[in-house]
Amino acid sequence: MGSPEVTAAPQSGHRWRRIAVLVVACGLVAAVASSDALYSQLMRLLAVTERTIEANPVTGAALFVLFAALSGMVAFFSSAVLVPVAVHAWGPARSAALLWLGWILGGACAYVIGRVVGRPVVDRIARDKLARYEQKIGRETPLGLVVLFQLALPSEVPGYFLGLVRYRFYRYLLVVAVGELPYAIGTVLLGDSILKRQVLPFIALTAVAMLFSAWAYARLHRRIGATTPVPPDRA
Repeated sequence: MGSPEVTAAPQSGHRWRRIAVLVVACGLVAAVASSDALYSQLMRLLAVTERTIEANPVTGAALFVLFAALSGMVAFFSSAVLVPVAVHAWGPARSAALLWLGWILGGACAYVIGRVVGRPVVDRIARDKLARYEQKIGRETPLGLVVLFQLALPSEVPGYFLGLVRYRFYRYLLVVAVGELPYAIGTVLLGDSILKRQVLPFIALTAVAMLFSAWAYARLHRRIGATTPVPPDRA
């Protein structure tokens, strides 16, 4: 198992990459919102996708949930780019519900893979992110601490890990539902602000999301620093 000193660098690098992505996203939103030509092109594209979804409503919703589920399982796959399309077609409330459902399903699939396949898949996906948690989080870890774990780490990571340590499945579903709900709502609000050309609300929401993620990460590490190592799972 890697020590905190060994794993701190990859964690820090991940956070800086996330910040860089958000800064670029703010710049792109500002460019689209300030350019009539770019905004018109965006709206024309959304109009085309909306007509397609209206012609195939069940298929459109199922595909959006599928893409959201994949983004909850694979680090390089993101459903965020599809959120403005969903908001334009279905409105914020339904879009948030579909996105949330997809992330829960993706988390459940990740849990099953982690539990069935075990360490080989977990080490391949997120070994550098999880080494410091292996002696602190197990199948009997309190629910509140596991929710913090879900909130603080990239969404694709906790499912594989909690499946590996055999955390109870029904409790994991509650964790992923609670942990992903604020991010689903926030992502949809960001998509809605893009459609309304609201740059300042977009930047404000992005800043809130970054602060919330940083708070969860700091709180998690204060909590696990005060916990005793979990005993080996003999199941």
